[in-house]
Amino acid sequence: MNLLEARLAKLALKGDQRAFAELVELYQDKLFHMAYRMLNNRQEAEDVVQETFLRVHKNLERYDESLKFSTWIYRIATNLCIDRLRKRKPTYSLDAESSEHEGLDGYSMIPSDNRTPESEMLLSETQRIIHEAIESLAPKYKTVMMLRYIQELSLQEISDVLDMPVTTIKTRVHRGREFLRKKLEHKL
Repeated sequence: MNLLEARLAKLALKGDQRAFAELVELYQDKLFHMAYRMLNNRQEAEDVVQETFLRVHKNLERYDESLKFSTWIYRIATNLCIDRLRKRKPTYSLDAESSEHEGLDGYSMIPSDNRTPESEMLLSETQRIIHEAIESLAPKYKTVMMLRYIQELSLQEISDVLDMPVTTIKTRVHRGREFLRKKLEHKL
């Protein structure tokens, strides 16, 4: 995959639009899911993905082929998400009515997998509690926790994406988990 991505990046840099379209196809869903989990807003996540590809296209000549392409593109998307998180106050909640769907809150937007009403209620409550705890994390911990446990990146990959030492990433993951544990120990 790394060789394919590097080859597509080279071709795109030379002006091959199909190669760039393949890169978009490879990453658009992954980046959207990562951005959506970080921002909890569909429109903002879509905007971040679009802005990411605009920046990738504009800065392809800056891509360092010694790095994985995925690391480079995730770094761009993550930084855009962090910028958006810094610019806004935490106002999103699953309890709030959805601006996209009148009369529905965030819980009703979570897809069902045919659970019983009782288990659905318990799961919804658990998800809400965990979501609130993650939302209450400082952005530097929230970002690392999302990349580690939602995107399932390795510590080294997170280090590359955020351009920080692995030891810093380990510390932030540990502190994020501790914060969540303390936050959730009396609630779950």
